[in-house]
Amino acid sequence: MLYDTHYKEGKKVTFKNGILKMAGLLFLPDNFDENKKYPAIVVTHPGGGVKEQCSSLYAWNMARKGYVSLAFDASHQGESEGEPRYLDDPARRVEDIRCALDYLVTLPYIDEEKIGAMGICAGAGYTMSAIQTEARIKAAAGISTWNAGHSSRHGFPGVHIMDFMQKNLEETAKIRTREARGEGPFYWNYVPETEADIKEDTAVILKEAHEYYRTDRCFYPTSVNKILMSSSDKLAAWDAFQYIDTVSPRPLLFIVGSEADTLYFTGDAFARAKEPKEIFTIKGATHIDLYDKPQYVNQAVAKLVEFFDKSIK
Repeated sequence: MLYDTHYKEGKKVTFKNGILKMAGLLFLPDNFDENKKYPAIVVTHPGGGVKEQCSSLYAWNMARKGYVSLAFDASHQGESEGEPRYLDDPARRVEDIRCALDYLVTLPYIDEEKIGAMGICAGAGYTMSAIQTEARIKAAAGISTWNAGHSSRHGFPGVHIMDFMQKNLEETAKIRTREARGEGPFYWNYVPETEADIKEDTAVILKEAHEYYRTDRCFYPTSVNKILMSSSDKLAAWDAFQYIDTVSPRPLLFIVGSEADTLYFTGDAFARAKEPKEIFTIKGATHIDLYDKPQYVNQAVAKLVEFFDKSIK
């Protein structure tokens, strides 16, 4: 990995989500004193990602600024338990965040009144969904926010397929029937696996994600580039921002690159949310640039610190 120092400093922890054992990395502030009380941040990874990638990078940075920060693998993914493997179910992803909070409030050095949440890409969408019904989250931030439900209904940015949702669900129905009859499980790749898989009409976001996930830039062995195909019906029925107007007066922050082809997700969330809310745009950055490129991550971290210091610290 190009930037591999962040996750190596995390303390491996486990916590429960029902009967499942969840795997996390806990990042502690410098000169940590277990007799003190600290604010905390839960950091949720993108779809197809794992805790050792950008969620750990942000968790590590927030720990340097005085926050106990927890990055974790979603259930059914990474080192967390859950069958079938590589299921991406929004209800479960939101419950993962709740269970991460359950874990944090058991730690004697966490101030339970000072807990925030943040996520990257789909993890930001799940975070924005979680805060709508999870009162223990006092403030939330999204980086390159993605509404995974919208893309299951309408397709990826820049890709226009007539009747996309109907075709997607018809394909999912066929897959579920085959799985019910003992075949499978069946998977899609999140992103092109090799350069040869990138076509002229491949969405820009997928080309960028290939370079991030499938090359030495940020390849990690537990990020396997698979999503269970029968996740699609669950995603299509879900909207990350459905009740985001109810979050107020808890504050929301959206960080986005000016060149991101996913800008419309941030615009939609911001339009639906009530004050206090803020968009912070990083000039010249694309969606994936905010995952790990220092010139952009440093700007995002500075804004996150400002936001959470004001909101919960």
